[in-house]
Amino acid sequence: MTPPTGAPSPDDVDRQSLGGFLGQLAARLAAPGAGATAGIEAALAASLVAMVGRFTTDEEHAGVVGEIVAEADRQRDACLAAAADDEAAFSAVAAAMKLPRGSDEEKEARRQALGAAQLDAARPPRTIIDIAVVLTSLAERILPLANRNLISDVAAATAAARAAASTARLAVETNLAGIDDDGARDELTKAVTVVDELAGRADAVEAEVRRLIAG
Repeated sequence: MTPPTGAPSPDDVDRQSLGGFLGQLAARLAAPGAGATAGIEAALAASLVAMVGRFTTDEEHAGVVGEIVAEADRQRDACLAAAADDEAAFSAVAAAMKLPRGSDEEKEARRQALGAAQLDAARPPRTIIDIAVVLTSLAERILPLANRNLISDVAAATAAARAAASTARLAVETNLAGIDDDGARDELTKAVTVVDELAGRADAVEAEVRRLIAG
């Protein structure tokens, strides 16, 4: 389904103030919603990893840290793109819900349009889950190298990645029932199974950080 005219772009999301996003989120609007929120949560995780890396100046690990920072920056951009895609896709779902359903033909046309829109709407949060997995790996990699004054921010990054993945899973699952494509529905169902493992990894990072803080 073609996104509605005026759908947000990654640049729009990037330029929008935090207050502006929260205001739209709180308003009676079809989007942004949970999927876009997951994208912002993941972007917070990416930004935290990048910030820790930029404050980690040990020359011995400069190459690895530089790679982590660059990848975190790339993933932050991908998060903003996924958030914008989610807003556009969910707006299309809302538009499909408003289609007429007076006759049998209209009901069937609406069902098909809604199913296609829900498939499109499941894809951005599915992407966010993949991004959250990457960000958790980056946090795990940087923790042993990180500036010790900022290790709590590494745990904060994995907490944000975990929140993003959990929120994105809900955004995927809420669309599954309306998807007619069995293959796509099965793939999406399998894709969200990584979230529990990711949560465990995030918990492990937090536990290690708390151990280091305690000395």
